Amino acid sequence: MINVRLTIQYDGTNYAGWQRQKNAVSIQQIIEEAIFSITKEKVNLISSGRTDSGVHALEQVANFLTNTKIPLKSIPKAINSKLPPDIRIISADEVSLDFHSRYSAIKKRYKYIMTNFSFEMPLYRNYAYNIPYKLDIEKMKQQAKSLIGTHDFVGFMGSGSSVKDTVRTIYDIDLYKKDDFIILEVEGNGFLYNMVRIIVGTLVDIGRGKINEDLTLIIESKDRNKAGHTAPAKGLFLKKVYY
Repeated sequence: MINVRLTIQYDGTNYAGWQRQKNAVSIQQIIEEAIFSITKEKVNLISSGRTDSGVHALEQVANFLTNTKIPLKSIPKAINSKLPPDIRIISADEVSLDFHSRYSAIKKRYKYIMTNFSFEMPLYRNYAYNIPYKLDIEKMKQQAKSLIGTHDFVGFMGSGSSVKDTVRTIYDIDLYKKDDFIILEVEGNGFLYNMVRIIVGTLVDIGRGKINEDLTLIIESKDRNKAGHTAPAKGLFLKKVYY
């Protein structure tokens, strides 16, 4: 038996998130079924973490145990032949049996894409959050720096989460404008439910002038009501998982 690690890219538009569900189609389900079709093994595909409905991944990581005799280098092509075009296995490699895609990860980097048109552009509708208001980008950049470091981010967690430890460390955050896009990239040792989307919503509300309180004070308040709105899932991409 070997432990195979997959690097996966997907467009999350048509799926109910990563995790297998009873009444909706998930990315995990689709890939597990593709693996079964080529190996005849029912595997448990363990990911680095769940992505919500509509969230995309540039490099999601998942692993599974298998007795397959298919050469490792042929696994991506074999699985891809059974996948829809919005999910692709980028690479496969053998890792130690104790490797766990979630628990072995040391940090993650997310990317969030926004546009700032007066109306939503059709070609970007599934991959960017359009904000049809004037934004103070420089103010957003300055306030974003307050997120770096170790903080209790309970005020940036969506409802419905049962996580008890809400302290996380943000190593890097970068907000920049490129052509028609405003892009936020954030890297940390872990993220709470909806945390990145609430960070984006808060910065947008700061940029619009809806929130005037310093972001440091909002973090310290631990009050979800003081943070901004939850930005839509469609602009969020899991960019990279580090081990």
